[in-house]
Amino acid sequence: MKKSTKVLAAAAAGALALTAGVTAAANAGPAPTAGPAADIQPVPENLVQQNRISVGASAKAVQAALATCQADKLPFVTVAVVDRFGTVQALLRGDNAAEHTIEAAQQKAYTAAAFGAPTSELAKRINGSGPSIADLPGTLFLAGGVPLKVNGVSVAGIGVGGAPDGALDEACAAAGAETIAGAGATK
Repeated sequence: MKKSTKVLAAAAAGALALTAGVTAAANAGPAPTAGPAADIQPVPENLVQQNRISVGASAKAVQAALATCQADKLPFVTVAVVDRFGTVQALLRGDNAAEHTIEAAQQKAYTAAAFGAPTSELAKRINGSGPSIADLPGTLFLAGGVPLKVNGVSVAGIGVGGAPDGALDEACAAAGAETIAGAGATK
């Protein structure tokens, strides 16, 4: 294993451990407070069950996407996996990736997750001079975002930002998605 790959793996593991710790703390819930509260009954009429991409699958996807970009001599990209609400599940910034690539990767991932389609396809739907879906906050209709689906339903997205062409970003994102699709996590 090359030294740069070991450093990348160590950095990714540290970032993912931090993300997992923050997520665990957030899931622990707020401290008990005095005052009114409602204990919602856990019945189907009151709760929505949803699929989520695990931290392990998210880590595997961003690492595979970045490795694909690096193999294509594109080390200056950022890869993000977000849930369907846009919450970052995993983020990996390549060597020399500029600050704007972080936001681009997150927004492409969210756009793909929210609309359940690759951002390259969504970009083709934008036309005219008036307001459009491209005006929605937090979205980015440039190639590089790929939805992650479970049983045909979008549950997350992976986005890559920073390559000189969106098609290159999308190829890396697709490679990350395929890494976990083979494990039965996405379709």
